[in-house]
Amino acid sequence: MKTLNIDHTYLHDTLLALLNIASPTGMTDSVVTFVCEQLDALKIDYEVTRRGAIRANLPGQIHTPDRAIAAHLDTLGAMVKNLKKNGRLEVVPIGTWPARSAEGARITLFNERGEQFRGTLLPMKASGHVYGKQVDTQESSWNNLELRLDEKTSNQQELEGLNIHVGDMVTIDPMPELLANGFWVSRFLDDKAGVAAVLAAAKDIVDNQQPLPMDCHLLFTISEETGAGASHILHGDVAELIAVDNGTIAPGQNTCEYGVTISMQDSTGPFDWYLTRRLIALCQTHAIEHSRDVFNYYRSDAAAAVEAGNDIRTALICFALDGSHGYERTHEDSLLAVAQLLVLYMQSGPLF
Repeated sequence: MKTLNIDHTYLHDTLLALLNIASPTGMTDSVVTFVCEQLDALKIDYEVTRRGAIRANLPGQIHTPDRAIAAHLDTLGAMVKNLKKNGRLEVVPIGTWPARSAEGARITLFNERGEQFRGTLLPMKASGHVYGKQVDTQESSWNNLELRLDEKTSNQQELEGLNIHVGDMVTIDPMPELLANGFWVSRFLDDKAGVAAVLAAAKDIVDNQQPLPMDCHLLFTISEETGAGASHILHGDVAELIAVDNGTIAPGQNTCEYGVTISMQDSTGPFDWYLTRRLIALCQTHAIEHSRDVFNYYRSDAAAAVEAGNDIRTALICFALDGSHGYERTHEDSLLAVAQLLVLYMQSGPLF
């Protein structure tokens, strides 16, 4: 195996481009097109499934069984539920998204004609000059949120006049800030940082013409935030699946902030003993900073794949993430560690 040297600039630029493409679950065509363009540039073969997910292939010496690495392109978002008499909109979340993290978010609403409208998600008691201390004591919930469009809308009829309907998609501004000191802050680093790390690892394999012992599929899923994940995209001969997603930084957690975290268990149960130990051994052998962690309120592409009945061994490797499903922060070093581990894993032989 070669010395690890992930392309930092490619990782940075790819992540920034991904973050600036709106892709809530159910509206992922634009980000899928972008990733396909990246795969074309790397000359990696791929196919787009009926549902719009991507299955790419890095060929190896063994064609069956093979392995896969999954990361999801979809993010959190919102959808119009009702047009309100006051000219504002009731919305519901797409994915598991706390209302507290949505308060104050700038948004774009897409109607069926493709027209776009700007606005803000606000608590219904947003003005301290009107409600006083009630702005702090009202419950933080989606029932207490409304969407204020930056349009002349003071009643339901004016909303209808803009061709706004129940079911219109609402995307959230990511507000990325990728600092030179390596701290990268944005909404939706989950899981676009993981996607960028997978692409950076694939670029390293291609650029250095690294031979692989077995076929490796790169799976870019489009409905992980709503639970389907990799359930619909696997070939039947995949024996090993690595999901790449975020590791949560919080009291009581053991996530490695500047390295890679190997999840031993999430809310669906333990990951495969042998596959997780293979990943840990690769980190130890090649001096990749790492830790092990257990996540209580967490599921990933791997869980969806197993629940769909696939006979595979699964593992989860994570980049560090502070403030998950809010205004998130990671560090470049953590993403580089993830990409390095993926390169080593793709070059390792089959488990059995």
